[in-house]
Amino acid sequence: METLEQIVREDEKQRYSFNEDKTLIRANQGHSIPVDVELEKVTPPEILYHGTGEKSVASIDVQGLLPMSRLYVHLSGDYPIARKVGQRHGKLVVYRVLSGKMSGDGIPFYRSVNGVWLTKAVPVNYLEKVSTKESGL
Repeated sequence: METLEQIVREDEKQRYSFNEDKTLIRANQGHSIPVDVELEKVTPPEILYHGTGEKSVASIDVQGLLPMSRLYVHLSGDYPIARKVGQRHGKLVVYRVLSGKMSGDGIPFYRSVNGVWLTKAVPVNYLEKVSTKESGL
């Protein structure tokens, strides 16, 4: 039990949590296995961000953002976090997601316990690339 408590407490991304009486532990976002992650629908901010590597741009520009092997597309609430995430995937590209418009059009959003914004997919018409000039790079 000590080891599990340490993992939950010290995981930098807060990927895990216990239930109230600490009899169960779970992944906060479900990741790649089909489980009920017990997320409530929430209204997102007008803009969210998605950081990725340049190698994914051609596909994203045609298909939008897809969950791939995950249950949801993961989005960041601010540009610096999206940048940090995207840098792990090679040459950085950041997309601005028109999440307020998506939500207004009936597409649901969720927020994980660790603050990651989630949705099933982001169609191309809700995406804008953040320019290098605009981002200060």
